[in-house]
Amino acid sequence: MAPVRRAAVIGSGAWGTTFASLLAQAGAPTTIWARRQEIADEINTGTNERYVPGHRLPPGVTATTDLAGAVQGAGVVVVAVPSQEARGVLEPIHGALADDAVAVSLMKGVELGTGLRMSEVLAEVLGIDRSRVVVISGPNLADEIAAGQPTATVVAADDERVAARIAAMCATGTFRPYTNTDVLGVELCGAVKNVIALAVGAAAGRGMGDNSKATIITRGLVEITRLGLELGARPETFSGLAGMGDLVATCSSPLSRNQTFGRHLGEGMSVAEAAAASRGVAEGAKSARAVLDLAQAHGVDMPITAGVVTVVEGAASVAQVTDALLARPRKAEGVHAAASQT
Repeated sequence: MAPVRRAAVIGSGAWGTTFASLLAQAGAPTTIWARRQEIADEINTGTNERYVPGHRLPPGVTATTDLAGAVQGAGVVVVAVPSQEARGVLEPIHGALADDAVAVSLMKGVELGTGLRMSEVLAEVLGIDRSRVVVISGPNLADEIAAGQPTATVVAADDERVAARIAAMCATGTFRPYTNTDVLGVELCGAVKNVIALAVGAAAGRGMGDNSKATIITRGLVEITRLGLELGARPETFSGLAGMGDLVATCSSPLSRNQTFGRHLGEGMSVAEAAAASRGVAEGAKSARAVLDLAQAHGVDMPITAGVVTVVEGAASVAQVTDALLARPRKAEGVHAAASQT
C-alpha cells in the first residue's frame, strides 16, 4: 500500500474529534466531516466545545460538511458515527475511497436487521474488501484521552501489517495501540460491553452496591465470551484490553454514556427521559436488540442482555428484570458449564 497522504474522520462527536486529534498529533493531517456547519466552523478555529469541551485541537485538524470532499484522496478513512446510522451516512460515498485507502471503525455495535458487525457494514457499504477494514476498540473514554491521560487500545485487522500501519498512525506519548488479528472477537467485545454497562448503570440507579455491580460485570463477560466463542473468536481476546479492559472502564466510569443511561433507568426515568438526560448516544440501548437477535440465531443464551432488551423496549421494569435474573436456577460457574443458563 502507498504511504498515507491524509486522514479523514467521519463524525465530529467526542470520540471522532479526539481520534482526529491523535492522528494529527502523530503527524497525519486530518479532516473531520461534520453534519452541521457550525460544528465544522468551530473545529476550524481549533475547538469543539460541544463534544470536547475545554480542549484545544492540535494543528492539522480541519473540518468540512462535504463528505465526498473529506474522503477524496484520503489514505485512511475513520468512521465514528452512531452504529445504527452508519449505513445511511456512508451510502453516498460507496466506491469513493482511494484504491489504497483503509477504512477504520471506531463504532461499537451490531446492525439492527442484518446482524452485521460494523466492519462488515463498512466493507459492504463502502464497496471495499474486508482486508482493508480496521477496528479500534478498548478502554477509550474520549474525555480522558482528550485530556492526555495515558491509555491503551486495540487495533484489529485480518492482516497484521494493516493493523500495524494504523497503530503507527495513531500512537502518541499517551495513547498506546496494540495490534490484534481477531477482528470478530474485538468487535463483539466492543458491542456487547455497552449492553452490560447499561445493566450495571441500572443496578447503580437502584442503589445497588459494588457486589451487585461486580456480579453483573463478571457474568456479563461470560455472556460476551460465550457468544464470541460460538462465532469463532479467540478466547484470549476476552481477557485483554478490548474485552475485560473496555468492559471495566465502560461499566465503572461516570463518563460512560451507557452506564449513565442505565443509571437513569434504574432511578425511574423512562427510556425517552434517560436518552434526553444522557450526553450523546448510548450504543447499548441502540444495539441490545441486535446483539440478542444474533445470540438467539446461534443458540447462545444471554440473560443479562435479554433483560436489558426487555427494559429498553418497555416490556419490563428494571426491578422486574433484576428479580427474574436472581430467580434463575443455580449452576456451576464458567463459560461452558450448563451453557443454557447464566
